[in-house]
Amino acid sequence: MLELHNVSHVYSNGVRALDDVSLQIPKGMFGLLGPNGAGKSTLMRTVATLQTPTSGRISFDGIDILSDPEALRKRLGYLPQDFGVYPRVSAYDMLDHMAVLKGIASRPARKETVETLLAQVNLWDVRKKAIAGFSGGMRQRFGIAQALIGNPDLIIVDEPTAGLDPEERNRFLNLLAEIGENVVVILSTHIVEDVADLCPSMAVLVNGSVQLQGAPKDLMERAAGTIWAKTIERGEIEAYRKMYEVISTRLFAGQTIIHILSPTDPGDGFASAPGGLEDVYLSTLTAARRDDAGSDHCGIAA
Repeated sequence: MLELHNVSHVYSNGVRALDDVSLQIPKGMFGLLGPNGAGKSTLMRTVATLQTPTSGRISFDGIDILSDPEALRKRLGYLPQDFGVYPRVSAYDMLDHMAVLKGIASRPARKETVETLLAQVNLWDVRKKAIAGFSGGMRQRFGIAQALIGNPDLIIVDEPTAGLDPEERNRFLNLLAEIGENVVVILSTHIVEDVADLCPSMAVLVNGSVQLQGAPKDLMERAAGTIWAKTIERGEIEAYRKMYEVISTRLFAGQTIIHILSPTDPGDGFASAPGGLEDVYLSTLTAARRDDAGSDHCGIAA
């Protein structure tokens, strides 16, 4: 169990990236969903012991990771958002080098580790190819391979599917799902589908604060009766924005479908929408931004 208690982080320029974050994350896949700039990467770097929070406590299976970061690092696998420049050495040689850095000194043990991981992430056939020539998806799979060295109990992946094509995204998500059966895996992303497809529990982070947390199914059930949809002409969007709390718009067959947030039936031709996870997420963003602006409209409570 990973536990965060009242974690805040203020950068030297005064920017508050994290604001009193408290979470309990059990074994399995956990989705941390939020827009760009929400503080997700700051939180992931903090949990990964790459920076110390301004205040708060973080523990993992009884380890105080702020006072004993090295104990956590021995059990951590981390795939950051920017995995860095890939050298012109083979995937096999690079993974072998990383295994040495992770403390696997025995050559036979490293050989077994490297070969097992390359097969697990489906890179065995290109093990002798330079990583510099890998596609984006292949690089991400190599990234998760290096994160798995040493059989970590806590794995953090930060925006792992951004920029991947649908086939590579599905392959990568299936790999994460297999890994997440026995360890704590935190999937930090702004892509709603990644969380909906994989995570039995999740949280939404906006402006450095946790706005919503729970099981996606439960959160969608709570949204029932608060999301309403209507098809309008594109030129009517601004008028509807002035009358209702519009959370999303999309074009369909030359017309625009809008979704609005309302605790009661707004009438005016609106029909109740099913309230998928995307609607829950967008409603949460809308409510958070409205609260920041000091408005009194109602939204979905966290």
